[in-house]
Amino acid sequence: MIHVESFGKLPDGREAQLFTLVNARGLRARISDFGATLVAMETPDRHGDLADITLGFDDAASYLDPANPYLGATAGRFANRIRDGKFSLDGKRHQLATNNQPGGIPCHLHGGEIGFNRVLWTSEVDEAANAVTFIHLSPDGDEAYPGTLLTRVTYTLTADDELKWEVSATTDAPTIVNIVHHSYWNLDGNPAATINDHLLSIEADHFLPTDAGLIPTGEICPVAGTPLDFTNPTRIGDRIDTDFAALQLAGGYDHAWVLRPGSGVRYAARLFHPASGRTLEVLTDQPAIQFYGGNFLGDGPPGKGGVHHSHRGGLCLETENFPDAPNQPGFPNCILRPGETYCHTLIHRFSAH
Repeated sequence: MIHVESFGKLPDGREAQLFTLVNARGLRARISDFGATLVAMETPDRHGDLADITLGFDDAASYLDPANPYLGATAGRFANRIRDGKFSLDGKRHQLATNNQPGGIPCHLHGGEIGFNRVLWTSEVDEAANAVTFIHLSPDGDEAYPGTLLTRVTYTLTADDELKWEVSATTDAPTIVNIVHHSYWNLDGNPAATINDHLLSIEADHFLPTDAGLIPTGEICPVAGTPLDFTNPTRIGDRIDTDFAALQLAGGYDHAWVLRPGSGVRYAARLFHPASGRTLEVLTDQPAIQFYGGNFLGDGPPGKGGVHHSHRGGLCLETENFPDAPNQPGFPNCILRPGETYCHTLIHRFSAH
């Protein structure tokens, strides 16, 4: 049975809810209708001891804090960055909010001032599938995006220890879409620990270099011979402070890796924590994955239980289209038109050895 409880009231008096999915092995996912957010994910270590391995807050209102770094969020309409917040679509110029300034250079980030992570979604529970679906209607002109976008996000916890995040969206006018899941993982289960001791591998031979504003330059460069080569399992902390331009610009890892070509849902990355034995495998149908190493964690509000998140105390593995795709004709298409359906599947597969 899917347990539903209050997740606290928002400033306008509306009440958010928290849905708990549990499978036969005792894995537990807690998800809120505020932001279609993964609040907690409890998985066992090699000894069978459960721990929460994702960062979050104790109530919905805390997710409204301006310093919340999108913990567990569903980010959209267009997640990641858009240069200057500008794009052209069918000959018309659009100006979005510039709500992020890496390197002092303004850009649009994760859907704007009030993105999908800051709205209360409608919910539907599916007991038979051990799933909960969230629905949001974003009107034409919302955050200056064109078209009315109807989005559905479904979280499913399977008997095979997989947490599936699946999104679909339709529009009544041409628009741009890149909806992304933004959980921060720490397989240690201790938010005060860093992710530097985790081993990461990514199914990517290329990455997207960026400028000082962390916007892709349009180049697609090989990872071979660079600190961004995760084709083999590599300890994250080993090269994170290397004197390499991409790392220096971002203050660590915060880049999009171009996944090897393939059709449908396929293997994208693997994260392993040697001390606990926990493993997280990421599968997706998207062309890229953004690995963000939590370079600016520690500046935000306290997390669950009042614990302060440490610098690099969590990492994101965001499957996605390419950042700034609306302004890069050589990047994969990000335009959604009436009659089409945007789809994005992300699978988190948990195990311990």
